[in-house]
Amino acid sequence: MKDWKDLTISDDYMFKLIIKRKRICKQMLERILHIEIEDLSYVGTEKVLIPVYGSKGVRMDVYVKDGKGTVYNIEMQVRKPEGDGLAKRTRCYQAMMDADLLAAGADYDRLNPTIIIFICSFDPFDAGRYIYTFENQCLEDNHIQLKDGTRKIFLNTKGETGEIDASIKAFLRYVDGAVTTDHFVQEIDREIHAIKSTAEEEASYMSYAISLAEERKEGRREGQREERLAILRRLVFMSGMSTDEALSLIGVPADEWAQYRQELEEIR
Repeated sequence: MKDWKDLTISDDYMFKLIIKRKRICKQMLERILHIEIEDLSYVGTEKVLIPVYGSKGVRMDVYVKDGKGTVYNIEMQVRKPEGDGLAKRTRCYQAMMDADLLAAGADYDRLNPTIIIFICSFDPFDAGRYIYTFENQCLEDNHIQLKDGTRKIFLNTKGETGEIDASIKAFLRYVDGAVTTDHFVQEIDREIHAIKSTAEEEASYMSYAISLAEERKEGRREGQREERLAILRRLVFMSGMSTDEALSLIGVPADEWAQYRQELEEIR
């Protein structure tokens, strides 16, 4: 984890704090989309969407709705996934957003329009554009739009071509570390400095860092546990070794033997 004083807008934690400032979030959306937004309501920051069938949930950085009902998901992405990982992520987010809206009582024919925005510190499509916007259309006739109310936007901090709002261009450079005289960038930069000078915010970050470290430690323990159980299954069920011999062989602490025995019995 970075030190508090070293956090920038590209760090997930600071990005969430900044985008929770409604005036900044509103300006950002207006400048990206070239529209006017009357008001925004926060459905949640780092909202977790869980599908009804109980599979893995999706954690979203920023989830907001405007006065006309359009729902926006805004994400900071600093690592380029392998292959089509980023595009597939938008597909997953779209599915979960739709499931969440339907669970809230929306009819299929009245699903809210949705816009997913990724701010990338890399070129997601290696074409040099500042912005890539995708909507569904007919392949045989691109004048025919599907009009399903969905849009995906990728902003590229490494972009060099294409039409984009001047302040958003400056913001993309700011994500990469360049502070300019642009009014919007200056507003964000001042807000970050104000946040960093607040003792309560620093304490919250330290608490978050400790919790995250504990979660990772627990994850490592769970991974070790699953690995041990897999080895035990092979030794006991395939090699014919007794459970106690196998537990002793792989170094499981004595106070955990009973729990491993129970788990082995459950899968016999």
